[in-house]
Amino acid sequence: MEQLFFGYFAGVIVLTAILVVALRNPIYSALSLLILFFHVAGLYVTLHAEFLAAVQIIVYAGAILVLYLFVVMLLNLKQDDSYHSQWRAAAFVGAPLLIEFVALIARGMAAAPAEAPRPDIESGENTLAIGETLFSTYLFPFEVASLILLVAMIG
Repeated sequence: MEQLFFGYFAGVIVLTAILVVALRNPIYSALSLLILFFHVAGLYVTLHAEFLAAVQIIVYAGAILVLYLFVVMLLNLKQDDSYHSQWRAAAFVGAPLLIEFVALIARGMAAAPAEAPRPDIESGENTLAIGETLFSTYLFPFEVASLILLVAMIG
């Protein structure tokens, strides 16, 4: 049953990601992005990461997408056909990515999957586990990321 939900969420994520790039109207593209964000949150729920799903909806679907839509509406973009004529550049970048994707899939099917350690899901302490890991093991990268965000905010 989990694989069925994963297949649904993954299929919709791939489809809406293609629509975000392919649609000509920026408003429809943003709506496709909204659907993508909600399905990524659903994928997090299937992985028993409810905190990340809530953060995904609040931060990305709530704040960033609204900011994006505000900028699109502020600029009063109708339709931009100039970036749809750049299919040669897209093919130049997309072909190596497609080859790499096929190679990774072939390599993944040939190798036996390693059993990854799973967090203790039954305890219901996802947020506590994330906080303890973030402020113990990953404290230095967390502080570096906060400094980078501070510099970007000042800039």
